[in-house]
Amino acid sequence: MGRSRRTLPEELLLLALDPATGTTAQPQSLDLGLAGAQLVELALAGRIAPDGDRIAVVVPRPTGDPTLDCALELLRRRGAPVRAVHWIGGPRLGLRQIYLSHLERCGMVAAVPGQMCGVLPTTRYQATDTEISREIRARLDSAIRTGVPPDPRTAALAALAHAVGLGKHLYPGNEGRSSRSRLRDLIRHDPMGGLVAHAVMDVQNGAAAQPRRGPATAGRQAGHGARTTAEPARGVPMQPSRGSMARAVAH
Repeated sequence: MGRSRRTLPEELLLLALDPATGTTAQPQSLDLGLAGAQLVELALAGRIAPDGDRIAVVVPRPTGDPTLDCALELLRRRGAPVRAVHWIGGPRLGLRQIYLSHLERCGMVAAVPGQMCGVLPTTRYQATDTEISREIRARLDSAIRTGVPPDPRTAALAALAHAVGLGKHLYPGNEGRSSRSRLRDLIRHDPMGGLVAHAVMDVQNGAAAQPRRGPATAGRQAGHGARTTAEPARGVPMQPSRGSMARAVAH
């Protein structure tokens, strides 16, 4: 996979960055969204595919992206398809910071050191190339405004943005209500994005949903019976410790 194209985790993170404060909106759910975005990116690259409510590795060949390949290898080691909700709900060490550090190295954001309460060191991130962020946002705006089915990448980005709660960040207030509704509706245009987005929302609700027959039926599960707590994911990516990851990110 060439590095000329931004990955979905990178685009989701750029969407979540607040240009005024340098912090990320919805930081806790965003971590889940980044894990889900990795799955969608691997699917777009032809490495994995949905199998009901599970994720199956179909081509174990590396993509060339170290962070994505770490996830791909760990999925491969599982040997059997993994439920998306269990994978996304597993603990991850520093995934958001790894992507922030990567965006910094690529010159898309700049790290601004600071202090919390005048004592604790923090790091805020300011977008240095606002044209990229505007282009990403324009894709969502166009899909919402025109009603034309978006390409799979944009549809998946919309699904993930809705799942992690970025709708109220991107389209705030009463005036943004219809846009938030249409953002939610875009979830139906990409099966993998829909599967992952529903898994993200299930994890946030503290439940491992009963096995779904497919993304098309996912929306009908909310009213059915009690759910059981998600089992911890095993073999989730444990990211390498780096000096840049030691910085605390102000939320």
